[in-house]
Amino acid sequence: MKASVRTAMVLAAGLGRRLGEIGTRTPKPLIRVGDKTLLDHVLDELGDGGVEDAVVNVHHLGPLVRDHLKARAPHPRITISDETDLLMDTGGGVAKALPLIAEDELIVAASDVIRRGRALATLDAAWDPARMDALMLLHPCETANGFDGAGDFFLSADGRPSRRGDADTAPFAYAGLFICHRRLYANVPSGPFSNNLVWDRAIATERLFAVVHEGDWFHVGTPAAIALADDAFGD
Repeated sequence: MKASVRTAMVLAAGLGRRLGEIGTRTPKPLIRVGDKTLLDHVLDELGDGGVEDAVVNVHHLGPLVRDHLKARAPHPRITISDETDLLMDTGGGVAKALPLIAEDELIVAASDVIRRGRALATLDAAWDPARMDALMLLHPCETANGFDGAGDFFLSADGRPSRRGDADTAPFAYAGLFICHRRLYANVPSGPFSNNLVWDRAIATERLFAVVHEGDWFHVGTPAAIALADDAFGD
């Protein structure tokens, strides 16, 4: 099944501080897992799912990311959103890139997460822009490889996520992928801000929904997580 949303934003501008010395010489999106970089894992997932155009933001070691993208086959087609002068964080990065995106609906993907399964098809089948501003992918914490947090969200029977809040744990982690309408970013700050800001607004207006990913999931943010994912994808 090909996704009906054909444009994506890939967040690839982070500093990769948890990678230590590795991150000082290699931007996290260019860390290799198996036979290709994290960025290529994500772009290939998007392209195979029907995405035709992708905007990729760059900041840390940006020229290396640019050179890598120039050498890729144009599937999907790539446009760069340049954050060299100011790192915009996740939400600010999407907001800055919106003038480069013609469509009202877009997929937003982190570049430090690898999925195996039907993530895009699962999101696409549940996406309903008439009643949703955003639809996020969640993954069960108990099978989340490389994730060491206490969980991000609970999920109601009707598909509405809620924050962990004061609870010690929550059963689901954000899985690095969501579909949204560009109205999600209406009236946002002009500078850096997190996607948490727009998600919380959508929770408050009951327009944030979520579905659960059923495939393999790897968060690749530390040297140990790189090794774990590389073992899985090097088979």
